[in-house]
This record gives sequence, C-alpha cells and structure tokens, in this order.
Amino acid sequence: MTEGSRHVPCVGGILFDADGKLLLIQRGNEPGRGLWSVPGGRVESGEDDHTALTREMFEETGLAVSAGPWVGSVERGPYRIADYLCTLDGPDGPDGPGGATSLRAGDDATDARFVDAAAFAELPLVDGLAETLDGWGVLPRS
Repeated sequence: MTEGSRHVPCVGGILFDADGKLLLIQRGNEPGRGLWSVPGGRVESGEDDHTALTREMFEETGLAVSAGPWVGSVERGPYRIADYLCTLDGPDGPDGPGGATSLRAGDDATDARFVDAAAFAELPLVDGLAETLDGWGVLPRS
C-alpha cells in the first residue's frame, strides 16, 4: 500500500474491438480466481496509472494498448482500482508497425477474449463488475 493510503493502487483497462465487444480476462489468482473481469493489476512503485495499465494489459492479454481517459474508480477490499478506456496500438498506433500482438492469456489470466453483450451476461463475473460498467456506460455494445 502507498504511504498515507489504506488501499493498494490498481488500474483496469476497458478495451473494445471494432464490433463493440469488450475485452475480459478470466482471473487465474485471487481475488476472484476463475471469474471474469477487465484486465489490470497493481501500480508498481515509480509508475503512473497509464504506464501501469500499458504494462498490465500486455502482461495479461499480449496486446499493446494506449491508456486513454479515466472512466471511474472502485474499491474492492484493500484495492482501489482506477479504470481507463484503452485503444489498441496497431500498424498506425503509438508503437508503430506491429504495436499490437495476438490476444492471449498471460500473467495471472487463464483466458482472454472479446465478448459481446450476450456472452457478457452469461459469464461468471467478479462481484459488481456488470453493475459498475453499466453505471459508467461501458458495457459491450454488440
């Protein structure tokens, strides 16, 4: 935890594909092992939120992204999670040619996929995810 704070700072990424499907990962570790959530994780010492988010998104999904605007924050136990919209780095993205790699589960994710609204409604999600994303207006659009 950061000095003067009772919460561990974390970030989460909200990324949509061209069809409006939302990127989710299945958590491989606690909290929420086996449940689905947006990718993300802890902000390491010396990182700002955007740097942490770019690192976590690549570690958990294999995708190179740019962090965009802040969408909202939630507190889950000892964690304070700031969620940001992301854009996929591609041939013309910030990382130049080949910025984005293939989607794959990595780090503490056991699966990663883009889901439409119907699949989102059927998946076992971490507590409060659907209600939070709905309140922020960032549910899958297809």
